[in-house]
Amino acid sequence: MMAGMSTSIDIAFIGGGNMATAIIGGLLRQGATPASILVIDPVPEQRQRLTDTLGVQTAAGPDDALRTARTVVWAVKPQQFKDAAQSYAPLTAQALHYSVMAGLRTDDIARWLGTPRIVRAMPNTPALVGQGMTGLFARAEVSADERAAIEGMVSSTGAHLWVAQEADLDAVTALSGSGPAYVFYFIEAMMQAAQDMGLSAEQGRLLAQATFAGATALSQQSDVSPAVLRERVTSKGGTTYAALTHLESKGVKDTFVAAMRAAQQRAAELGDEFGR
Repeated sequence: MMAGMSTSIDIAFIGGGNMATAIIGGLLRQGATPASILVIDPVPEQRQRLTDTLGVQTAAGPDDALRTARTVVWAVKPQQFKDAAQSYAPLTAQALHYSVMAGLRTDDIARWLGTPRIVRAMPNTPALVGQGMTGLFARAEVSADERAAIEGMVSSTGAHLWVAQEADLDAVTALSGSGPAYVFYFIEAMMQAAQDMGLSAEQGRLLAQATFAGATALSQQSDVSPAVLRERVTSKGGTTYAALTHLESKGVKDTFVAAMRAAQQRAAELGDEFGR
């Protein structure tokens, strides 16, 4: 246990990696007191980093301070959860549990923790810069006030979307959870094209990043659909028309949709695997 551990913890994190760090940073920006946040992580270097950069309290393993936590955030690898739950369940029965573990379904989390008060989330990595998208599902036992508290915690990391059925989180995973990788993939392709056309990779990166950011902002602020915005850029016989016609001839849109369906299917399979 960290020297001078507070006896009253508001939020405890089991696991202190990137996603936990993003949420903690947001909480601190909202005015949370570092002393009211406990992070449990077995890696000494990780605990030292959290203490030095965020000022929160840390521990290497199960600690009695967990008994006062109102919310416990599970940010461990899903395959590690079952063993961890056996250690932490006796200390966290009073808490609302918030899971950012990919794949693990709330029925399995509830079975191993012995409580049904669980909110499951699917965040994405832009949360690290306050531009994330988090899909949320709450079990029926979670109160309206608790849902509001979760919304407050998540709001500092970006936008959020509640889904009514837990299975819909598999689709959220395929779209926004894995989505940043798709964007980076297209940025890579644009950088390669830039070099093929005589520009530098860095010039290609600047052009691609600014284009994605600008197009996204325009789409968010526009009252028309992305399809209409696309049509407004595409003059028949022009340069954009040439590019889009080539993409259509190669079946890129259909392939891209199929890729996300593959991600959705894999998310469901992971839920089956991790829940055993």
